[in-house]
Amino acid sequence: METAEQIRDRLLARFPGAEITVVTNPGLSAQHSLLLGSPHARAIAQFLRDDPTLRLDQCSNVTGVDWPEKEIIDTVKVTVPDPAGGPPKVIEQKNKRLTPAYLEVVYHLYSIALRHGPVVIRTRTGNRSDQVDVPSLTPVWRSCEFQEREVFDLFGVSFSGHPDLRRILMWDGFKDYPMRKDYVDPDDYEWEPTPHDEVLARAKVHYPATPAAPEPKA
Repeated sequence: METAEQIRDRLLARFPGAEITVVTNPGLSAQHSLLLGSPHARAIAQFLRDDPTLRLDQCSNVTGVDWPEKEIIDTVKVTVPDPAGGPPKVIEQKNKRLTPAYLEVVYHLYSIALRHGPVVIRTRTGNRSDQVDVPSLTPVWRSCEFQEREVFDLFGVSFSGHPDLRRILMWDGFKDYPMRKDYVDPDDYEWEPTPHDEVLARAKVHYPATPAAPEPKA
Protein backbone atom coordinates (compact mmCIF):
# COMPACT_ATOMS: atom_id res chain seq x y z
CA MET A 1 0.00 0.00 0.00
CA GLU A 2 1.14 3.56 -0.63
CA THR A 3 2.68 5.59 2.17
CA ALA A 4 0.94 8.62 3.65
CA GLU A 5 3.33 10.87 1.76
CA GLN A 6 2.58 9.15 -1.56
CA ILE A 7 -1.16 9.41 -0.97
CA ARG A 8 -0.79 13.09 -0.05
CA ASP A 9 1.13 13.80 -3.26
CA ARG A 10 -1.51 12.11 -5.39
CA LEU A 11 -4.28 13.97 -3.59
CA LEU A 12 -2.55 17.32 -4.11
CA ALA A 13 -2.23 16.54 -7.81
CA ARG A 14 -5.93 15.65 -7.95
CA PHE A 15 -7.11 18.53 -5.74
CA PRO A 16 -4.81 21.51 -6.35
CA GLY A 17 -5.16 24.09 -3.62
CA ALA A 18 -6.43 21.60 -1.03
CA GLU A 19 -4.92 21.65 2.45
CA ILE A 20 -3.39 18.21 3.05
CA THR A 21 -0.70 17.66 5.67
CA VAL A 22 1.01 14.49 6.83
CA VAL A 23 0.81 14.22 10.62
CA THR A 24 3.60 11.94 11.80
CA ASN A 25 3.16 9.50 14.65
CA PRO A 26 6.35 9.18 16.73
CA GLY A 27 5.10 5.99 18.40
CA LEU A 28 6.23 2.47 17.60
CA SER A 29 3.27 1.96 15.27
CA ALA A 30 4.42 4.88 13.08
CA GLN A 31 0.81 5.15 11.98
CA HIS A 32 0.98 8.49 10.19
CA SER A 33 -2.18 10.30 9.14
CA LEU A 34 -3.45 12.89 6.68
CA LEU A 35 -4.90 16.15 7.99
CA LEU A 36 -7.51 17.45 5.53
CA GLY A 37 -8.81 20.98 5.26
CA SER A 38 -12.59 21.09 5.56
CA PRO A 39 -13.41 22.57 2.12
CA HIS A 40 -12.09 19.50 0.25
CA ALA A 41 -12.55 16.82 2.92
CA ARG A 42 -15.65 15.14 1.49
CA ALA A 43 -14.37 15.15 -2.10
CA ILE A 44 -11.06 13.70 -0.93
CA ALA A 45 -12.89 11.04 1.08
CA GLN A 46 -14.85 10.01 -2.01
CA PHE A 47 -11.61 9.83 -4.01
CA LEU A 48 -10.04 7.58 -1.35
CA ARG A 49 -13.05 5.30 -1.53
CA ASP A 50 -13.23 5.10 -5.34
CA ASP A 51 -9.56 5.24 -6.39
CA PRO A 52 -8.71 1.83 -7.88
CA THR A 53 -5.32 1.72 -6.15
CA LEU A 54 -6.72 2.44 -2.69
CA ARG A 55 -10.40 1.43 -2.70
CA LEU A 56 -10.84 2.38 0.95
CA ASP A 57 -14.37 1.05 1.12
CA GLN A 58 -14.72 0.72 4.90
CA CYS A 59 -14.52 3.28 7.69
CA SER A 60 -14.03 1.18 10.81
CA ASN A 61 -13.69 3.88 13.45
CA VAL A 62 -14.46 7.56 14.01
CA THR A 63 -13.27 9.28 17.16
CA GLY A 64 -12.87 12.77 18.55
CA VAL A 65 -9.92 14.50 20.21
CA ASP A 66 -10.04 17.67 22.29
CA TRP A 67 -7.01 19.94 22.01
CA PRO A 68 -7.27 22.88 24.46
CA GLU A 69 -5.05 25.93 24.14
CA LYS A 70 -1.48 24.97 24.97
CA GLU A 71 1.68 26.89 25.75
CA ILE A 72 4.75 25.68 23.88
CA ILE A 73 8.32 26.74 24.57
CA ASP A 74 10.59 26.69 21.52
CA THR A 75 14.33 26.64 22.15
CA VAL A 76 16.56 28.11 19.44
CA LYS A 77 20.26 28.80 19.32
CA VAL A 78 21.29 32.36 18.48
CA THR A 79 24.70 33.95 18.03
CA VAL A 80 25.39 37.10 20.03
CA PRO A 81 28.49 39.30 20.14
CA ASP A 82 30.79 39.09 23.13
CA PRO A 83 30.71 42.41 25.08
CA ALA A 84 34.36 41.87 26.00
CA GLY A 85 35.36 41.80 22.36
CA GLY A 86 35.96 38.09 22.15
CA PRO A 87 34.47 35.69 19.59
CA PRO A 88 30.65 35.61 19.28
CA LYS A 89 28.83 33.31 21.66
CA VAL A 90 26.07 30.84 20.89
CA ILE A 91 23.29 30.90 23.47
CA GLU A 92 19.93 29.21 23.77
CA GLN A 93 16.89 31.45 23.55
CA LYS A 94 13.48 30.29 24.72
CA ASN A 95 10.36 31.63 23.01
CA LYS A 96 6.84 31.01 24.27
CA ARG A 97 3.88 30.62 21.95
CA LEU A 98 0.28 29.51 22.29
CA THR A 99 -1.31 26.92 20.05
CA PRO A 100 -5.02 27.70 19.57
CA ALA A 101 -7.62 25.29 20.87
CA TYR A 102 -9.53 23.06 18.45
CA LEU A 103 -11.40 19.78 18.16
CA GLU A 104 -10.31 16.98 15.86
CA VAL A 105 -12.10 14.08 14.20
CA VAL A 106 -10.07 10.97 13.26
CA TYR A 107 -11.21 8.33 10.74
CA HIS A 108 -9.59 4.90 10.24
CA LEU A 109 -10.09 3.57 6.72
CA TYR A 110 -9.56 0.10 5.30
CA SER A 111 -9.99 -1.64 1.98
CA ILE A 112 -11.98 -4.84 2.24
CA ALA A 113 -11.63 -5.36 -1.50
CA LEU A 114 -7.83 -5.03 -1.56
CA ARG A 115 -7.18 -6.14 2.04
CA HIS A 116 -5.03 -3.25 3.17
CA GLY A 117 -5.10 -0.36 5.63
CA PRO A 118 -5.50 1.52 7.74
CA VAL A 119 -5.27 4.93 6.18
CA VAL A 120 -5.94 7.52 8.87
CA ILE A 121 -7.45 10.89 7.98
CA ARG A 122 -8.25 13.86 10.22
CA THR A 123 -10.30 17.04 10.11
CA ARG A 124 -10.18 19.95 12.56
CA THR A 125 -12.54 22.64 13.74
CA GLY A 126 -11.64 26.31 13.83
CA ASN A 127 -11.88 26.43 17.62
CA ARG A 128 -13.81 24.89 20.53
CA SER A 129 -16.60 27.46 20.78
CA ASP A 130 -18.30 28.94 17.73
CA GLN A 131 -16.36 27.34 14.86
CA VAL A 132 -16.99 23.65 15.45
CA ASP A 133 -18.29 22.61 12.00
CA VAL A 134 -16.64 19.98 9.81
CA PRO A 135 -18.16 18.12 6.85
CA SER A 136 -19.83 14.81 7.58
CA LEU A 137 -18.32 11.81 5.81
CA THR A 138 -21.45 9.72 6.28
CA PRO A 139 -22.45 10.35 2.63
CA VAL A 140 -19.20 8.58 1.68
CA TRP A 141 -19.09 5.82 4.32
CA ARG A 142 -22.46 4.98 5.90
CA SER A 143 -20.67 3.42 8.88
CA CYS A 144 -19.76 6.95 10.01
CA GLU A 145 -23.36 7.84 10.86
CA PHE A 146 -23.62 6.67 14.49
CA GLN A 147 -19.94 7.30 15.20
CA GLU A 148 -20.12 10.94 14.07
CA ARG A 149 -23.21 11.31 16.26
CA GLU A 150 -21.15 10.06 19.19
CA VAL A 151 -18.41 12.63 18.48
CA PHE A 152 -21.12 15.31 18.22
CA ASP A 153 -22.63 14.19 21.51
CA LEU A 154 -19.45 13.85 23.57
CA PHE A 155 -17.14 16.48 22.02
CA GLY A 156 -19.52 19.02 20.46
CA VAL A 157 -18.33 18.74 16.85
CA SER A 158 -21.09 19.67 14.39
CA PHE A 159 -21.08 17.61 11.17
CA SER A 160 -22.55 19.52 8.24
CA GLY A 161 -24.46 17.26 5.86
CA HIS A 162 -25.06 14.53 8.43
CA PRO A 163 -28.47 12.89 7.80
CA ASP A 164 -29.53 12.64 11.47
CA LEU A 165 -27.29 14.69 13.75
CA ARG A 166 -28.59 14.38 17.32
CA ARG A 167 -27.35 13.09 20.64
CA ILE A 168 -26.89 9.35 20.85
CA LEU A 169 -25.69 8.71 24.43
CA MET A 170 -26.80 11.76 26.41
CA TRP A 171 -30.36 13.04 26.52
CA ASP A 172 -31.53 16.02 24.45
CA GLY A 173 -31.58 18.47 27.35
CA PHE A 174 -28.06 17.61 28.48
CA LYS A 175 -25.61 20.50 28.37
CA ASP A 176 -21.86 20.43 27.80
CA TYR A 177 -19.73 17.65 26.31
CA PRO A 178 -18.47 14.90 28.66
CA MET A 179 -15.31 14.00 26.71
CA ARG A 180 -13.85 17.49 26.60
CA LYS A 181 -10.82 17.86 28.82
CA ASP A 182 -12.29 20.78 30.77
CA TYR A 183 -15.59 19.01 31.49
CA VAL A 184 -16.55 19.01 35.17
CA ASP A 185 -18.79 16.26 36.55
CA PRO A 186 -21.95 17.55 38.24
CA ASP A 187 -22.18 17.31 42.00
CA ASP A 188 -25.25 15.12 41.74
CA TYR A 189 -26.48 13.00 38.87
CA GLU A 190 -30.10 13.23 37.79
CA TRP A 191 -30.18 9.48 37.13
CA GLU A 192 -28.60 8.54 40.48
CA PRO A 193 -31.52 7.94 42.88
CA THR A 194 -29.25 6.81 45.71
CA PRO A 195 -25.88 8.61 45.38
CA HIS A 196 -22.98 6.93 47.11
CA ASP A 197 -19.22 7.20 47.57
CA GLU A 198 -17.73 10.24 45.77
CA VAL A 199 -21.07 11.27 44.23
CA LEU A 200 -22.68 11.29 47.67
CA ALA A 201 -19.88 13.42 49.13
CA ARG A 202 -20.33 16.04 46.40
CA ALA A 203 -24.11 15.91 46.54
CA LYS A 204 -24.26 16.56 50.29
CA VAL A 205 -23.00 20.09 49.74
CA HIS A 206 -26.30 20.89 48.01
CA TYR A 207 -28.61 19.09 50.45
CA PRO A 208 -30.85 21.34 52.59
CA ALA A 209 -29.60 21.87 56.08
CA THR A 210 -31.01 19.40 58.59
CA PRO A 211 -32.96 21.23 61.28
CA ALA A 212 -31.59 20.83 64.76
CA ALA A 213 -33.39 18.32 66.94
CA PRO A 214 -35.47 19.93 69.70
CA GLU A 215 -33.99 19.83 73.17
CA PRO A 216 -35.67 17.32 75.48
CA LYS A 217 -38.06 18.83 78.02
CA ALA A 218 -37.03 18.75 81.63
